[in-house]
Amino acid sequence: MTALVEIRDLVYEYPGFRALHSISAEIEPATITALVGPNGAGKTTLLRCLAALEPPYSGAITLDGLDIHGEPRKSHEMMGYLSDFFGLYDKLSVEQCLTYRADAQGLDEADRQAAIEWAAKAVKLSDRLDQKAGELSRGLRQRLAIGQAIIHRPKLLLLDEPASGLDPEAREDLANLLLELREGGMTIVVSSHILAELEAYSSHMLIIDDGRIVDHTAIRSTEASEKPVRLAIELSEAHPDFEKLLKNEGELIEISKTAARLDITGGPDSRQSLLKRLVDAGLPVASFGPERVNLQDAYIERVREGRQS
Repeated sequence: MTALVEIRDLVYEYPGFRALHSISAEIEPATITALVGPNGAGKTTLLRCLAALEPPYSGAITLDGLDIHGEPRKSHEMMGYLSDFFGLYDKLSVEQCLTYRADAQGLDEADRQAAIEWAAKAVKLSDRLDQKAGELSRGLRQRLAIGQAIIHRPKLLLLDEPASGLDPEAREDLANLLLELREGGMTIVVSSHILAELEAYSSHMLIIDDGRIVDHTAIRSTEASEKPVRLAIELSEAHPDFEKLLKNEGELIEISKTAARLDITGGPDSRQSLLKRLVDAGLPVASFGPERVNLQDAYIERVREGRQS
């Protein structure tokens, strides 16, 4: 798959301090990348470079083939960015805030109203268009800010700590929103310290520590394709035919009397067929589904490995 974003040998320096050390990475389209790392690792600096707000000392970033630092204005038409600390015009209504951002993005007047209605619906604020921004709760203000960032339907959305200060319900709403945007084709990069929240919706994890990339890996499949999915299967009790039934279903990674892990291709249809065969054969299937990556455990393990190497 052709990368939407390509980062090549990116170096960024503050006076007397190098924040990013020759970073290179590729981000595939229609994915959600969790950008994680310790405080001071360089996450926000990298996001601001991706947003063409900070020119690097050296290196390059392209967005769909466009050099974003060579043509920052043009690149801003293709991306949305929301910083950790953002401001809203509290005396403006939700509709006026969205109208202002639509105008700032240069949307044609003929397309503006449709864009406002789409963004309001996407962030579930259609019933609050007349309410002033200053009257909204923290979670609703976050939704409005994201609505402003996506009103021009960008190819790339960059979010820095978007769940900061949100209650659990608002965090779940945010996760569902990001999944819906990805399903609509948007590519998203999210920086956050809340790894359990990132685990709910991220497809990739990019770990940065001390200005260097420690790991960049897929943590779940984003499409029903021939890419293998690792299944975890558990039985409530042992069955003599367990291994025999799984032998030709994919690459068997690990098996015991009551549990197995295997890589299977073919998408949801293949998994549904396998489950049906196991149940029809009388196996007491207690759990069956894609193996979930524990983002926090994976993050800690890779950071520690990176520091020891």
